[in-house]
Amino acid sequence: MREQGLVGAGCSLVELVEAVRALPYGRPSDRSVAGMLGERRGTCSTKHLFLARELVARFPGTHPVIVHRVYRLTRPQAQALFGQAVADTVPDGGLSDVHRYLIATFAGRRITLDVTFPGAERWDGRSPMPLACGPGRDVVSGPDPDAHKRALEREHCDPAVREAFIAALTRPSGGEVENAPHGGI
Repeated sequence: MREQGLVGAGCSLVELVEAVRALPYGRPSDRSVAGMLGERRGTCSTKHLFLARELVARFPGTHPVIVHRVYRLTRPQAQALFGQAVADTVPDGGLSDVHRYLIATFAGRRITLDVTFPGAERWDGRSPMPLACGPGRDVVSGPDPDAHKRALEREHCDPAVREAFIAALTRPSGGEVENAPHGGI
């Protein structure tokens, strides 16, 4: 994966996190880490899987754990977080989705990392990153994070509603969601 040139072999922890976070949000045609690296865009799934693998390889003391959050998003929440175009895809009763992020050890404590969307401010290397998805139920992933997430999506999500939502997150100005917070869906 490192041969793709996303980050150099001697990069710092902050440089690694920021390089992954800087990738535009968007679903690669091949929904894998290789697809993300090849197309230079990713979703919460591909970005966090790649970051977890890289943290294990480069910074084993971080002990990353992939977590899936099952949450409910209302239209007003979507509007505040991502703007009107995304909010317009959320049904009146809201939508259920599954978001992937990491918990890892930095500066001696466990914190959340969410690199889904590029951030306005550089991460300081020790503070938790807020999740844009709001409150929900967190489920630690098993050995196959993609299969685990797909199972949660089948259980909790309406596929048609979810696809429209994901597409809208990708649409605005080359993958930049108008109000994207430090973190993401």
